[in-house]
Amino acid sequence: MVKTLDAAALGIAAGESGDDLRVALVNTREFGMVLSAGLGARDAALAEGVFRKDRAAIHASVELTDGAGFLARFKRTFAYQRLAARGNAPDAALERCFAALIDFGRSEAAGTTGEVVLDLAADKGGLRGSVASKACEAAPTRLARPIAKIDKLIHPEKIGIVGVSASGMNFGRIILKNLMGSGCPKERLVIIRPEESEIDGVKCVASLADLPAKLDLLIVAVPSGAVYPLVDEIIATDKVHAVMLIPGSMGETEASKEPAAALAARINAAHGKGDGGPVFLGANCLGVVSHPGGYDSWFIPLERLPKPAKKAKRNSVLLSQSGAFMITRLSRNPWLDPAYMLALGNQTDLTHGDMLTYFGARDDIETIGIYVEGFKDGDGLDFVRAVRRAVASGKQVVVYKSGRTEAGAAGVMGHTASVAGDPALFESVVRQAGAMVAEDVDVFDDLFYIAGAFHHKNVSGNRVGGISGAGFEAVGIADSTVTETFRLEMGELTPATVAKVQDILVAKKLDSLVTVRNSIDINPGADDECHLAITEAFAQDPNIDAVVVGMDPTAPSVMGLAESKLRPGWDINNPKSSLYLMPPIVERNAKPIIAIVDGGTLYDVMAAGLMDKGVCVFRNCFRGTRALARYVEARLYAATLKA
Repeated sequence: MVKTLDAAALGIAAGESGDDLRVALVNTREFGMVLSAGLGARDAALAEGVFRKDRAAIHASVELTDGAGFLARFKRTFAYQRLAARGNAPDAALERCFAALIDFGRSEAAGTTGEVVLDLAADKGGLRGSVASKACEAAPTRLARPIAKIDKLIHPEKIGIVGVSASGMNFGRIILKNLMGSGCPKERLVIIRPEESEIDGVKCVASLADLPAKLDLLIVAVPSGAVYPLVDEIIATDKVHAVMLIPGSMGETEASKEPAAALAARINAAHGKGDGGPVFLGANCLGVVSHPGGYDSWFIPLERLPKPAKKAKRNSVLLSQSGAFMITRLSRNPWLDPAYMLALGNQTDLTHGDMLTYFGARDDIETIGIYVEGFKDGDGLDFVRAVRRAVASGKQVVVYKSGRTEAGAAGVMGHTASVAGDPALFESVVRQAGAMVAEDVDVFDDLFYIAGAFHHKNVSGNRVGGISGAGFEAVGIADSTVTETFRLEMGELTPATVAKVQDILVAKKLDSLVTVRNSIDINPGADDECHLAITEAFAQDPNIDAVVVGMDPTAPSVMGLAESKLRPGWDINNPKSSLYLMPPIVERNAKPIIAIVDGGTLYDVMAAGLMDKGVCVFRNCFRGTRALARYVEARLYAATLKA
């Protein structure tokens, strides 16, 4: 174990500062020790916002990398490639330096080290330059939350509510209505209200102390000022396993910061006693939807956001600091259809790391989507540890973090009292752990959706097949194969596939109009059968790993309308329409197949019908192909982590 960091320990020839590259070990608030490497100090200042991802600098938690792995990622950067072009890339010296920094970053001494910065020059002889370090105080720690009690939160047998109005429709009363409307029997519910015997047929008790037995879950929907004494009562009476704090503004305003911090400290202290005390979700929390637990505690009336089953088996979870983020995502795309949706709010107690640790260990969960505004101190490290465990066990993790600009960071502080942190460092560290990180909300939707659709499909390579009857779409598929960090290749069709496609075109009398290639424009005269026969031919080609097919709903030969007045019966209800032909093809082929339904509202019924039957549908080829590229990159990286 490296106990001191000087030039000799790092394998560096001491000298004046170099400017070929900068390597740093930084003790971050969220992730603990993070190793970074990239352009030298002068170039780094000029490069901000100019380079693609992983080209100016890379970052990784020291716990989740090693010298060889970090060097492999560093080779993507412009700093390394410039050295390599000059013939001056000292790989062995770089790996030794990285390994020594990682070794130190994992040691006890790292706890009081704020940063170590190396400004280096490099040539074939090795590395030379300066080493500077700063000390810091050891970061405070919180007691471990009893996260096993999250099971009581999402699968409660007995639920209590505080804050239900007997006469008006306040948040507490809406939550009560939603609980009953989601199928939760009145016998599972109890209201804490001293002046009433029952509300809406649900029994009331005067206080927590009057409860005949311990509650699995208590939902608190009182004004924020009343929360503080109530939490003390919850801890003192030990009558509850899990608590949901609905009220906002706790810790989000200057006046509330100190009382909220004191409340969090009292909750933390309770975790050191007995069975760990209750766990708290929130505050500023929309609530929980738990389909397996049989309840919906969101304070959004069900008429405004129905939650019909869109999957044969719900196998995903959506975790979010913002309730509105979940509402809008689900409203726009109900086919996301998570089994569980939890709003974390201010993370007064339970954190992102806690939630991901719990759900990452559940066998019934395959895909986890997470909206992050900020981490509690040290929780980013717990989070990336949980990401790595989840991905290594075969799960998929999709993350979107807000607060990417100075103005956005100020906004998240006001919303959930969160500290946003460096977005570039966040993305690099979380991606290196194995998660798919979205740069905006649309990309999050796409990745969360495609991950759910293709979890059980084979992703063994980056070769894609493109098909469309629209020339622009065939070209658009090919044009959308490159992201900032990855590239899909247009697979070379085997002679057998070329012959098979040619036979299909002959049978459809399109052979004189179409040249068989990848990506292929099969002409607007191609009908549903032609589209799908060629799709299956591509999917069965050993040189193709995934297929993107434009369904051309506006083409006159395609049965894309809900009802055709010009050609009665030539619509999606015809047994030869894509709505009937495509789902079996998707089911029996192990490779991912994306259907593109690019058209206006006339074709919403076609798209929705295919999605209802398990077909992965995107509404334009550019978005669908880019999502596939991001997804394939993540799946191939996950395979290396599993190995």
